[in-house]
Amino acid sequence: MKIFAAALLTTTAALPAMAQDWKEDYRILRIGVTSAENESDRMARWEPWRDYLAETLGVEVEIYTAGSYDGIVQALAAGQIEFASLGSSAYAAAWTETEGGVRPILASQEQDGSTGYYSVIAVRCDAGHDSLDDLEGKVLAFADPDSTSGYAVPNYNLVQQGYDPASFFRATPFSGSHEAGVQGVVNGQFDAAATYINNEVNGIPQRMVAKGMIGEGEICWIWQSPEITNGPVTVRSNLPDELVEAVKQAYLRAPEDAPEAFQSINGAELSTAKGFVEVDHDRYQWIVEMRDWLKSQRRS
Repeated sequence: MKIFAAALLTTTAALPAMAQDWKEDYRILRIGVTSAENESDRMARWEPWRDYLAETLGVEVEIYTAGSYDGIVQALAAGQIEFASLGSSAYAAAWTETEGGVRPILASQEQDGSTGYYSVIAVRCDAGHDSLDDLEGKVLAFADPDSTSGYAVPNYNLVQQGYDPASFFRATPFSGSHEAGVQGVVNGQFDAAATYINNEVNGIPQRMVAKGMIGEGEICWIWQSPEITNGPVTVRSNLPDELVEAVKQAYLRAPEDAPEAFQSINGAELSTAKGFVEVDHDRYQWIVEMRDWLKSQRRS
């Protein structure tokens, strides 16, 4: 019994050291952030989160940005970043690009318990566009080819509802980001833009009002998609389990341990986020299938 107890004590004492081994190989962790907003605002919003992760994980953390969603997808595929905050479609793109070499671990949850958001088509409130029918022959801006709410979901659902973007609208350019699309509508560059809202008080248009980029009452939305599962925190599948678990726990504890940093990445004072819930690939398989459908439509 004494021999067994001594062996158990030795094994238990070794566990913390084994759990820390990943830090020897990953002295810097890089998190990719997609381009939903302008670069300066994006970095300012994520800097408190970077500081929180660095302190909690005990390693240096860098924020990796790119000019397009695909830049983040390619960085994951090339092993240039360890994990990323992705939209559902960008996750599906990364999963397809890496042939299953990435996996989702967490998705954000709202105060009401929901774990989804909505694509909307935004127009100027004073433009006289009350429904999709009013946009026939007009210009609709999509955000980015790998954006869930800014391209994949509205494109797919509009076709199902009889509004094929390729023939219904005069043009469907990509604005490059959600904010650029909405700003283009306000400025008269586009008649409408696809973007997203979490709910009636939080989303891209509401954040832009809060930041003084557009005026209150300038933007309305005339179409809303079914609920989209919140995009996941995505990690490379070849990372050590101990590293992934450490990252997961840091995210899960953030609402209590670092509430200001947590709310910052979710829209600061407009945030209605509650925390994170664990997710797996099955929750996003329909997004993979939707992207395959969109690709087949483009080929045909």
